[in-house]
Amino acid sequence: MAKVTTTSHFLKSLHSLSFFRLTSSLATELASLIEQNSSPAKTTNPKPQTRMQLKRFLELRIKKRVKSQLSHHDGKFHNLIQNVVSNPQTLLDAYNIIKINSNIVTVSANSAENKAEDNGDGYFLNDVAQCLNEGSFDVNANTYSISTRKKKKRRGFDEKEEEMLMLDLVLPNLKLRVVQEALRIVLEVIFKPNFLKISHGCRSGRGRVAALKYICKSVVSPDWWFTLLVEKKIDGLLMEKLVCVMEDRIEDGCLFDLIRSMFDARVLNFEFGGFPKGDGLPQEGILSPILMNIYLDLFDSEFHRLSMKYEGVRGGGEVIDGDKPSSALRSWFRRQLGGSSNGGVGVVESSGVKVYCIRFMDEIFFAVSGSRDCAVSFKSEIENYLKESLMLDVGDRTNVLPCVGAGSGVRFLGSLVKRNVEDSPAVKAVHKMKDKVEMFALQKLEVWNYGTARIGKKWLGHGLKKVKESEIKHLADSSSLLSQVSRFRKSGMETDHWYKQLLKIWMQDVGVKNAKSEENVLSKLVGEPALPQELTDSFYEFMKQTEKYISTEADSIIKLLPNNNSSTEQVIAKTEIIAPVYAIKKRLERYGLATPDGFARSANLLVMHDTSEIIDWFSGIACRWLKWYENCANFNEIKLLISDQVRKSCIRTLATKYRIHESEIEKRFDEELIRLPPTQDAEKETMNEELGVEVFDNDEALMYGITYSGLCLLSLARIVTEARPCNCFVVGCLASAPRVYTLHVMERQKSPSWKTGFSTCIHPSLNKRRLGLCKQHLRDLYLGHISLQSIDFGAWK
Repeated sequence: MAKVTTTSHFLKSLHSLSFFRLTSSLATELASLIEQNSSPAKTTNPKPQTRMQLKRFLELRIKKRVKSQLSHHDGKFHNLIQNVVSNPQTLLDAYNIIKINSNIVTVSANSAENKAEDNGDGYFLNDVAQCLNEGSFDVNANTYSISTRKKKKRRGFDEKEEEMLMLDLVLPNLKLRVVQEALRIVLEVIFKPNFLKISHGCRSGRGRVAALKYICKSVVSPDWWFTLLVEKKIDGLLMEKLVCVMEDRIEDGCLFDLIRSMFDARVLNFEFGGFPKGDGLPQEGILSPILMNIYLDLFDSEFHRLSMKYEGVRGGGEVIDGDKPSSALRSWFRRQLGGSSNGGVGVVESSGVKVYCIRFMDEIFFAVSGSRDCAVSFKSEIENYLKESLMLDVGDRTNVLPCVGAGSGVRFLGSLVKRNVEDSPAVKAVHKMKDKVEMFALQKLEVWNYGTARIGKKWLGHGLKKVKESEIKHLADSSSLLSQVSRFRKSGMETDHWYKQLLKIWMQDVGVKNAKSEENVLSKLVGEPALPQELTDSFYEFMKQTEKYISTEADSIIKLLPNNNSSTEQVIAKTEIIAPVYAIKKRLERYGLATPDGFARSANLLVMHDTSEIIDWFSGIACRWLKWYENCANFNEIKLLISDQVRKSCIRTLATKYRIHESEIEKRFDEELIRLPPTQDAEKETMNEELGVEVFDNDEALMYGITYSGLCLLSLARIVTEARPCNCFVVGCLASAPRVYTLHVMERQKSPSWKTGFSTCIHPSLNKRRLGLCKQHLRDLYLGHISLQSIDFGAWK
């Protein structure tokens, strides 16, 4: 009994021991599994950040330094130069932002605290910081100018008496560019949050696409519209007025002295009008966008005052014409403007006028819902304020135009804004029925022409088969059509030439010189006479009745529609953005990609490029167009133009380069030519891949001057050798350039210009300018990853 008990205890202990071993091994395995799963999380590198994420991170760091200088006593920012701009870390962040714009990502969020010396190319930042802190930074010593000669006739002189005018373009060197970038961020942190909603351009969420969407969706039932282009080259008076505006928020004499010294050195390149903004052109200074928005913010405030004046007084919260209810605060302001001082007694009635405004840098769009006299008066007050108060010139771009009607479109942001009247559902149904009847008649006409032409072809084939050399003069029926044709035969003519020669002579004899085709001749003169006369008359009577129905039946059906009253029927109109197809074709012709007749041709200046570079250049056109015009109403026509002109021009350029047939080019480079254009299914994915665009990288403020940068034309100048070395001209790039290229200014069109992906207004001084580029930055320039602002044109003196 004791032995049995001992055995049972032994078995229980063994079982518990095995369970303990099992649980302990399971725990050990789970622990090791947790360690295996957790250890890679610590060692794995974080997801690499995009260019714009790094740029936003660096700007936020400078933003914190700027906000620390805000004084709560007077609400102004103090000592920005000494405490922010002259900070070596601020200059380093600004320099890294410049390199990010040049697509040189050498900094990350984890390594952002690195010193400038660690990168090897920021050795000058400490000296710049010391000079700024001491107030000894010389702006003139950190600029370079590029000049060109242009003949300009002087007024009052003969043609022989002409002077040579030097057109200078003053650009900053690397030190001054870093200082300007730091100043840009400082000014944007201070002034951007206070800009009004109508201001677009170089702002987050308020770019070109947002401006056009607002016009299409938020401008409700406009009657009149017009656009204004502000024009003025900055002078001393305008600069002092700009400084006075900035003094309301900034208390720093050193900062204003630095800006004045840049103006005196002509390195600001701040100009209203003259050239389109946002193309990444070298003549658009780094500080130009923010300074322009600061100055024109005065106009934005004036527009709000005028809008309350013209829209009149409305009751608090009432809904008028389907608009949203107006706010009580805005109604109070309107009562004050209307002269009511008794708390609402004697309120002025609503004028029924609504005014809209969208400003993109120096281009301004206006729309007025009301009478034409009101629109003309509104435009007059706007122009007077711009001329008298802001000391700006207004170009005579357009007059006050009706929103609906022939020639009613206005040009804005490189596109045509039009308002088309939409038919009511009943009218659409009538038109649909008419189109069906017309389509049915066309189908029957095609079948008739095909059948009669087939009879004529059979007749011709039978005649050619029967006619022989020995029988041609002995045809039995001399009155037959075959015998009439055969009399035009000359001696020695082979029978095989019947279709090509005798038929042409016979066509001239019967007077069908302007016939559409030979099949049409066989159908009308051979096939139809062979048919019964009753059948032919019946068919043409059917076609006559069909045409009569199409032209008259639609009007009669519309009159019979229930509740149809043209006088009370509400007109439905829709605002659309139209891409300038004609301007695109003209741009292709000017760049040598198309003939004056519209046929594609090879780009001879690109022949010396490598195959991948040629395809990248044409791919850059496709990507820019698809992104710029993707919201246009005629986008399908743009896609067809891309697939036709751009692809054929690229193929013919490669065919000229390799001197082989175009069909062989398509077979050899089939994989590379897939990008011309992208397929319809993967269109957006390919476009984003080419442009380096992600969801976060659509910020207009971060991508200003990069995404929509103009495409320039470069030709190969020479190959770099050891005897004549050359480095890449892109700012911050330390790579060697294997080739030197020549920049060609194909056109010098002034703003406003149609936006078509090409640079339309490169400064004339840059024409035939030589520059060295590494392979990566040449591809970036062609695909739109960088702009011409990233190139240091002063690398060669």
